[in-house]
Order: sequence, then C-alpha cells, then structure tokens
Amino acid sequence: MKLVTAFIQPHKLHDVKDELYKAEIFKMSVSNVLGAGQQKGYTESYRGIAYEVNLLKKVRIEIAVNDEYVKTTVDAIIKGARTGEIGDGKILVSPLEDVIRIRSGEKGEVAIG
Repeated sequence: MKLVTAFIQPHKLHDVKDELYKAEIFKMSVSNVLGAGQQKGYTESYRGIAYEVNLLKKVRIEIAVNDEYVKTTVDAIIKGARTGEIGDGKILVSPLEDVIRIRSGEKGEVAIG
C-alpha cells in the first residue's frame, strides 16, 4: 500500500481529475496549499511598494492505493499536470503501514478499496 501525494498547479486540477477518472482512480483528497520550489516566487507592486511573493498557490492531491495501482496513478497525474514549464509540481510516493476503514473496521488493502 502506498500514499501518492501530488503538488500541482491549481488550474491543472480538472485535467488531473479527468486523467485519474479515465484510469479508474476515483478516491482522492484535495487541499489548497501554499508552497515554494524551483519557481522561487515573484515580485509584485502594491501602491508603489514592491513585495516578494515566495509562497505560491498549489493544489495537494492525496491518494491511497494498493501497490498494483501506483504506476497507473502516477502516470495519470503526470499526464494531466505536465506543461513542460517550471512549477508543474511534484509527486511523492510513500509507504503506508496500515489503513483502517472506520465504518466497517476493515484493514489493509481491503480498506483502500
């Protein structure tokens, strides 16, 4: 079992969801987050004063999958999120020690679904 976490551009969320649905990956959590990576932000002027904006808006998608779905999930996220420009995002794949479905008490791969 793995946890796939992706940080993507907010305007690419719809495309990523479409690709995940095509790959029959329907369960996910989505959060709006702020972060900085290689982009390092930008400078903005407000009333004649320059401000450095170094935390940019991103979307965080978390998907718990069984091992056989990791490649499918990662490929779908890449296909939906890639523009070829700096700031496309990152995908992190982490091991999950255990998963428990609260409603039924099921554990492990069965709980992911």
